[in-house]
Amino acid sequence: MKSIKLFVLICLLMPALTGCDGTQPTQTAPSTPPPATKPPTSNTNQTPPANKENTMPKTNQPVAAQATPAPAAVTPPAPAAKEVAVIKTAAGEMVAEFWPDVAPKTVENFKKLSKDGFYDGTAFHRIIKGFMIQGGDPLSKKDDPMVGTGGPGYQIKAEFSNRPHVKGVLSMARSPNPDSAGSQFFICLGTASFLDGQYTCFGKLIKGEDVLEKIGNTPVVDRGDEASQPTVRVGVESIKIVPADSIK
Repeated sequence: MKSIKLFVLICLLMPALTGCDGTQPTQTAPSTPPPATKPPTSNTNQTPPANKENTMPKTNQPVAAQATPAPAAVTPPAPAAKEVAVIKTAAGEMVAEFWPDVAPKTVENFKKLSKDGFYDGTAFHRIIKGFMIQGGDPLSKKDDPMVGTGGPGYQIKAEFSNRPHVKGVLSMARSPNPDSAGSQFFICLGTASFLDGQYTCFGKLIKGEDVLEKIGNTPVVDRGDEASQPTVRVGVESIKIVPADSIK
């Protein structure tokens, strides 16, 4: 009876020793220890971190073009307002336009002297009927015996042109030296073509021709070499430079 029980016990223990399927268990190799530092895993889709000093745009993104700033608009200078001379005399007023395109430096000089009051109180000291009336000498302020030789203390260069000397034209008086004009000027009473190209004309009367005629008819006496000395003083109260559009 004991032998039967022993046999049954041995049969019950056999599956546990051999496995349920009857095969021998395989011994696995001992696991390899991991390396001290795990190597990084390569990933071709990974985007490298941006470098602040050299960041390249992604090729699949559009890059905005640098806008070129438009050049600043240049505003042309405003043209100088046209000016005229108002010559106020004891006989009335005359108004003259200027020819800066013909004699720019002469016009500039005449305007400066006028604005400085240089001509105020002078007189037309030389008058030749049918030819011209001459003024602009500071010595005429006191009827100096040397009148006709005065000036501003400097001389300007001639600016001769082909503009004709006709009635109403303003031109610069001078000595035999072409570049000796200063402040003295004359206004033609008629055509004086023999002066063309030899004296600097710089403007013309646009108003007051009747005043010009009145001054031109002033009685004169001989002054030694010509009959041109007025018997009465023809004073120039002032010469003002004003905007042309202010004259009506």
